[in-house]
Amino acid sequence: MDKVFIKINTADKVCVALQPIKAGSVLDLVSFMYADSSSTEKITVTEDIPQGHKFALTDIDSGEAVVKYGNVIGYAKEDIKKGQWIHVHNMKTGLGELLEYKYNPGHIENVHTEDRTFKGYRRADGKVGVRNEIWIIPTVGCVNNVAAKIAELSKRYIKGNVEDVIAFSHPYGCSQMGDDQENTRTILADLINHPNAAGVLVLGLGCENSNIDVLKAYLGEIDENRVKFLVSQEHEDEIADSVELVKELIDYAKDFEREDIPASELVIGMKCGGSDGLSGITANPTVGMFSDLLISKGGTTILTEVPEMFGAETLLMNRCENEELFDKTVKMINDFKNYFTEHGQTIYENPSPGNKKGGISTLEDKSLGCVQKSGSAAVRGVLKYGETVKEKGLNLLSAPGNDLVASTACAAAGAHIVLFTTGRGTPFASPVPTVKISTNNLLNSKKHNWIDFSCGELVNGKKMDELRDELFEFVIKVASGEKVKSEAAGFHDMAIFKSGVTL
Repeated sequence: MDKVFIKINTADKVCVALQPIKAGSVLDLVSFMYADSSSTEKITVTEDIPQGHKFALTDIDSGEAVVKYGNVIGYAKEDIKKGQWIHVHNMKTGLGELLEYKYNPGHIENVHTEDRTFKGYRRADGKVGVRNEIWIIPTVGCVNNVAAKIAELSKRYIKGNVEDVIAFSHPYGCSQMGDDQENTRTILADLINHPNAAGVLVLGLGCENSNIDVLKAYLGEIDENRVKFLVSQEHEDEIADSVELVKELIDYAKDFEREDIPASELVIGMKCGGSDGLSGITANPTVGMFSDLLISKGGTTILTEVPEMFGAETLLMNRCENEELFDKTVKMINDFKNYFTEHGQTIYENPSPGNKKGGISTLEDKSLGCVQKSGSAAVRGVLKYGETVKEKGLNLLSAPGNDLVASTACAAAGAHIVLFTTGRGTPFASPVPTVKISTNNLLNSKKHNWIDFSCGELVNGKKMDELRDELFEFVIKVASGEKVKSEAAGFHDMAIFKSGVTL
């Protein structure tokens, strides 16, 4: 029989509806995640409760903490009675501005599980890719359409093991200052060096700030067989000449073959968007268990979207492997809070309308669900925006919550694949395969052309470790060449973080 609601933690003062509950329904207080909190007590729900929304397990006085996930997610704005719906109308955030943090590390056991392999591509420099594509990277938005045309014309020359020719458009590379210009150059360089690209054509205009000569300084050692450059203003027919260069790249890349690669070399980004009240109960915890499993095999995961750590950041800070990483995490959090205030924005003005409709009431509510994706492993790396992974294990990456920007940041940091959990659904892609994981079965059935994997079966009583194993096997298939829905649709997106002045 389908579960109707869940009490996530024994300390919680609320339950979450796993399916719509009608006013007047009499429920047995039973949790399917915490057997020791089962009870024969009954509760009468006094209002209609939409799926993913919360109702009170006990009377909560005005000003009293509302507890979910075993943590405070806000405070009652008025007296709330047992069985009453709890949402933005009767609770508020308890978060303030900058906070003082203290490092309180707990013991985290390092778990090791048996080795596993996938079929990937070993590059000449020793790096590993999960795709064998040719990428066209414009240095500036002025040549976006030229890049797209080059990709279109070049596809007819695909042969051997080359999988696609893709142009990545963006609006930047000129009329930028300071950190914005630096971000553009760094992200473009990261993508040019990404091992999912067997070959890359860097397409310049010629008069842009981030021109090819400037960008080369960000690339390190350049393999001239793998990376070609063309300055459009220096060619009579930049499209025809570029196609000839892409043909050379195809000839170089066609002979790469998939081979057995240890799962320890996989790097997986983790992001959520369009959350609902089930995100922190189904999809995000499943991804967290996947992260722990991959890390136990020596692999690497990346957690990003810093503003959606606000309110749950101490859970991550206390899992930092050492105090240096703790200090980096504090700086990452406070730098983003300062970014908000410097632009005159409220730090805790979140969640979005779609999140609220799905049952998320405060940023603490969203953040505590969001960080479930991190699992329980120790934090072994803290990365600045544009920085690439150097440490195996769980890494925290500085990037905003925006879906396209954050997913691109994961790819630029070295992620081969991005796992993207959603309760609302979205068709977007990123520079690397982007696995859409639904929090509920309704979304999966309604938007099956978007969703790759559903965690909705947890509501029907499926065990999370079983679903974790299924997700792991699916990721292995994607890493070995199976296309995700957005790839099959031909979607390839990228977005760069912009925070300053445009000239």
